[in-house]
Amino acid sequence: MSELSGDSVSLDVETIYLGGKEHIIRTGSGSISVIVYGDPEKPALVTYPDLALNHMSCFQGLFFCPDAAALLLHNFCVYHISPPGHELGAAAVCASDPVPSVDDLADQILEVLNYFRLGTVMCMGVMAGAYILALFAMKYRDRVIGLILVSPLCKAPSWTEWICNKVMSNLLYYYGMSGLLKDCLLYRYFSKNVRGGADFQESDIVQACRRLLDERQSTNVQRFLQAIDRRPDITGGLKKLRCRTLVFVGDESPFHSEALHMATNLDRRYSALVEVQACGSMVTEEQPHAMLIPMEYFLLGYGLHRPSKFNGSPRSPLSPTCIAPELLSPESMGLKLKPIKTRISSQR
Repeated sequence: MSELSGDSVSLDVETIYLGGKEHIIRTGSGSISVIVYGDPEKPALVTYPDLALNHMSCFQGLFFCPDAAALLLHNFCVYHISPPGHELGAAAVCASDPVPSVDDLADQILEVLNYFRLGTVMCMGVMAGAYILALFAMKYRDRVIGLILVSPLCKAPSWTEWICNKVMSNLLYYYGMSGLLKDCLLYRYFSKNVRGGADFQESDIVQACRRLLDERQSTNVQRFLQAIDRRPDITGGLKKLRCRTLVFVGDESPFHSEALHMATNLDRRYSALVEVQACGSMVTEEQPHAMLIPMEYFLLGYGLHRPSKFNGSPRSPLSPTCIAPELLSPESMGLKLKPIKTRISSQR
């Protein structure tokens, strides 16, 4: 059943994944897919994946992790935004359509929020998706209350990334989603231990990702790659962000130094950095359990928490609250964590 509203159209299709619904939303820069999970009366969590990925290949590890699912799905209605043409079953985007810029992609998020009549939202992005969401937060500060960024990009491409992007673009153009291209993407996503090698096989998550990459239309991936390859450096705007920001990065990520650069340039009063050991860029898939405790601390700052079997509390508002000092201790996590700084009440 379709619903027409102004310049936007939404087509609701039941999906088999956790009872979500897909909405195809027409924006000023083309149509995009948004899959919605949960109660729309709850606060909104918007996700955005990396190059050649969608919610299934980028976030299913996190949302299938029972404790993380309890934390996120209890507190949020989740809106998984796919880059144009990256949704499940997507057809090739018309070759005559202009390639959107990163600003266009950020503006699409605003149109999605307006379509669903969402006010302020929490955002979670991975690599290129983290860049798009950070840019969105800079452009529309009153619409973002928090950012969870995984191996984020923030600078213009380095020479190394630029060359890698050119190689991938040529592979996409001449050979499509070839085995060599998938190897390049898997290097971008995962650590060596899970990618496999001469002495051991690829892990199950890498094999599953490789199969999901087969579903991508090469022309659609190439268009998103072109947009990301032309991104400007947004370092200068990071200090102006006033939403709380939690940055995760795997210490074996090709973008490890860039994530550290971003964390260094964020306002330390509102940000925290978590380095996950023996992990690649896509922490959401490779080590989702490592995200749980830092996210619990982070969301406690908004009055959000993981439910217990004794707690049947309704939704919590996205409003700042105080955190007891003992909750901020990161000992025994096995992670390098800079504790989140919050205002501690003097009231007893």
